[in-house]
Amino acid sequence: MGKPQRLVDALTVLALALLALSAYLTWVTVDPGNGRLPVHFNGYTITKAPVTLALASVVAVVVMKLAGTALRRVLGGLVLVMGAIAVVVALTVRPSSAELSRLRPEISDVLADRVTQSGGPAPWFALGGGIALVAAGLIAILTAHRWRRATQRYERDPAASPADQWKAIDAGEDPTL
Repeated sequence: MGKPQRLVDALTVLALALLALSAYLTWVTVDPGNGRLPVHFNGYTITKAPVTLALASVVAVVVMKLAGTALRRVLGGLVLVMGAIAVVVALTVRPSSAELSRLRPEISDVLADRVTQSGGPAPWFALGGGIALVAAGLIAILTAHRWRRATQRYERDPAASPADQWKAIDAGEDPTL
């Protein structure tokens, strides 16, 4: 496996970890006041997009390993777009008090004197995961022509005759390498 393939794999695994972590960490904390405990909303409660994008990207990278150059570029573009969407979600998804009170009625303005919101670390992890996916997609697009084909390892040398291959086997060599 070539260095670009390993880099795409590593970036995709990193993105999966960061985006999955963003689902479990706090995205928004709401303090309803009146001495009540703050309510924490994790990333998966706020938006399911980062986790969905991460899983779809992993599938795309796995298929990329089996595909030809043109399909690798298309899949790399798809991974790049999914990363860009994850970045946009991380930067723009900030639910309003009305949206949060639909999820948890006890924090509505009607029931609480003062409702204050603060952000959590989850959007930052989603942003990092999105950037990693953008990088993985860009590398896949630019280096797709240099990736080894999935079956290349097991194909025999077309220049070698069957007699040469038998001689290689007799000598203890594997003619498929």
